[in-house]
Amino acid sequence: MSIERTPERAANKAPHQAGGEAGGEAHTLRSMQLPVEGMTCAACAARIERRLSRQAGVVEASVNYATHRASVRFDPATVSPDQLVQSIDDLGYSAALPDMDGPGETAPRAESGETRALEAKTHGATVNQQAQGASHETGRERAARDGTAADGTAPDGTAQEAAARRLRQRLLVSAVLALPVVVIAMSHGSIAWLRGDWTLLTQLVLTSLVMVIGGGPFFARAWKGMLHGALSMDTLIALGTGAAYAASVAAMLMPGLFGAGAAHGHAEHGGGEIAPTREAPVYFEAAAVIIVLVLLGKVLESGATARTGAAIRGLVRLMPDKARVVREGGLEVEVATEELRVGDIVAVRPGEKIAVDGVVTSGASAVDESMLTGESMPVGKAVGDAVYAATINTSGAMRVRATGVGRETAHRRVVRLVEEAQGGKAPISRLADRVSAIFVPIVVALAVLTFASWLLLGPDDTGARLAIVTSVSVLVVACPCALGLATPTAIMVATGLAARRGILVRDGAALEALRGVSTVVLDKTGTITRGTPEVVAISVRPGEREEEALALAASVEQFSEHPLAGAIVRAAQARGVKPRDAEQFNASPGLGASASVRWEDGKAGRVLVGSKRYLEREGFLAGLQDREAVALAKSASLVHVGVDGRWLATFAIADPIKLSSAEAISRLRSMGLLVTMVTGDAEDVASDVAARVGVDHVRARAMPADKLTIIHELQTQGHRVAMVGDGINDAPALAKADVGLAIGAGAGVAIEAAGLTLARSDLHQVADAIGLSRATLRTIKRNLFWAFAYNVVSIPIAAGVLQPWTGWLLSPMIASGAMALSSVSVVVSSLMLGRHRAPASGRA
Repeated sequence: MSIERTPERAANKAPHQAGGEAGGEAHTLRSMQLPVEGMTCAACAARIERRLSRQAGVVEASVNYATHRASVRFDPATVSPDQLVQSIDDLGYSAALPDMDGPGETAPRAESGETRALEAKTHGATVNQQAQGASHETGRERAARDGTAADGTAPDGTAQEAAARRLRQRLLVSAVLALPVVVIAMSHGSIAWLRGDWTLLTQLVLTSLVMVIGGGPFFARAWKGMLHGALSMDTLIALGTGAAYAASVAAMLMPGLFGAGAAHGHAEHGGGEIAPTREAPVYFEAAAVIIVLVLLGKVLESGATARTGAAIRGLVRLMPDKARVVREGGLEVEVATEELRVGDIVAVRPGEKIAVDGVVTSGASAVDESMLTGESMPVGKAVGDAVYAATINTSGAMRVRATGVGRETAHRRVVRLVEEAQGGKAPISRLADRVSAIFVPIVVALAVLTFASWLLLGPDDTGARLAIVTSVSVLVVACPCALGLATPTAIMVATGLAARRGILVRDGAALEALRGVSTVVLDKTGTITRGTPEVVAISVRPGEREEEALALAASVEQFSEHPLAGAIVRAAQARGVKPRDAEQFNASPGLGASASVRWEDGKAGRVLVGSKRYLEREGFLAGLQDREAVALAKSASLVHVGVDGRWLATFAIADPIKLSSAEAISRLRSMGLLVTMVTGDAEDVASDVAARVGVDHVRARAMPADKLTIIHELQTQGHRVAMVGDGINDAPALAKADVGLAIGAGAGVAIEAAGLTLARSDLHQVADAIGLSRATLRTIKRNLFWAFAYNVVSIPIAAGVLQPWTGWLLSPMIASGAMALSSVSVVVSSLMLGRHRAPASGRA
């Protein structure tokens, strides 16, 4: 372990750097998530993303194919939400405008480089003022004003389910219509009553219905895309099925062009054998079955991706529908949760879910807060303690005064964080995006090349048929869907799993960056230690009782706002010691305080509580000699108590180290990470804490600007840095680090600046998060490998490169089935990430 004192000059250096990097005037931007219907592949998402990014006023746009959402950050003074929606609709897709303040839209925030983290504090205050100003509204009234659902969710929450239902209906109708076509085609004229012109007419009519009902949306979007010079999976489907359908109609109307009447072949559906037939070479069954199989793939895909979004749906369902409000006279009235107001007194019985964020006004219980913290052990609650919506009251009855309802609860903030994380994109997805953007044009070119090659170089008798079969197979088999699903589905599963473990991920980029960190920088107070001073030892004058010393000290300190005073008052409360009546309180800043305290027999005496220098100045040192040899930690502060001119007791007050800190830090080091502690405390305090928890390096006397400088120094040395902190003073460093992890019990501005929030305030969650990040990136890379490998192998086979030597030929129907299964396999691979388990020491 090494320890360094941060140079004084560093305090003047970092602010200049931060200001220089921030530079310029902050712009008020708005973030919005637009639900998008009609996307069929990653190329669709890339196409929409490009269109949005080119809009004036759009700072950043990201389209997630798995969640079917477009995340846009824009300047509302330049571009309106309606214009963003219209730009998507113009491409042939359907976008919906989210409701104000629902989960689809976040409030405006200041953006000015690293200082955005500190400016978020002002934004938080504004939001609080707005919430107070609207506290008289019920959840339902607020929903009517803002256009949101009562719990803060957007009313379009069932849009994806409705789209999935319509997709299933199209699949069912198309499958019923396609079945007779397949039966007729598969008979190959071997059944007497399935021969004749009427069979061709039947195939034409039924296939036409399939093309309209099942394939209509594909053709419509493909046409709109071509008008705008864009190609997508819809283009491949439309070209493939359209080519098979058009060739079949032409063969019916002009059989002479295809040599009908001579021996020709119709590709068997299982391979490349060419069976002789004198019928017109129609491929109605191929067109119909391709549509059906593509729809089947989309249905399977939507069902699988829906499972990846189970985290959000599960979180939303945690909120109770009803609550009991205490009215005048103590009468309890059951009301819908959306009718609750800030200030209401809510009765919570054992076993019930709490419907509001609030403060306990009467009663005591233990509350299961695993929804927020991931910790299974119930937390004791008494009068004055905070409770949170969607947590479960396990034992005693309580009454709670509501301080937050609807979307203003911690529960809704968790839901929004998970939504934002699942709606974003990880940097690794850029590779798939770049490939998808050029993939479809390349596939179309390969299909044209395949058709021309077989037509010109193939056998005279079967070349035309082989040209049609292979080119259609190439168009159908080459689906970029798997590429588009490889990253977002893994991110969705990972963020949902993290949320269940009390780790809230702000975006996929933070989760990906966490995998590559080499150094973890830890704040001390509130991160390694509990952050709240406690009395750790008491030494009293011979013949006196500790409880009496506590009672007298608390009698004085109950009037003080000093943190050490609070520690003494809490110690008295913990032992059930009540302060005495006191008056004539007088504080001496930096030294201590005194008051006239009434004894149990009614007499009063002067009691001093403070430093040794304070008691010495007031002549209260008698008996103090040799009493400072109390069993104290090195980092403890000493507070002395004097009564009637004599020393009575000495309290050792320290910020205790969390029980899990040493084990968690050891776990981080075993993962190959360098651990550094940064604190504003003196060297002796810092070295004592560092020695007990086992960090590698210590930086003492570090002010907020120094922490920023330290992060910068580590980065310039080649380290990828994760910063873990909880206070406002940590916000600049959290924003500067490659990944910021905020302790959930800390300041809101710290959480705003971080990429991840640790709800349990437990450093084991840092190791859990890094382990999950590594597992997620392994899954994404595996998904991308198989998605690329599928196309590399399947396209040449579909093009018929093996046919001259092996006779193998991939029929269009098998190609469409393989295409569907490739997407589903990627989603299943991502779902397996849900089995990831942290080591037992992590208690995740």
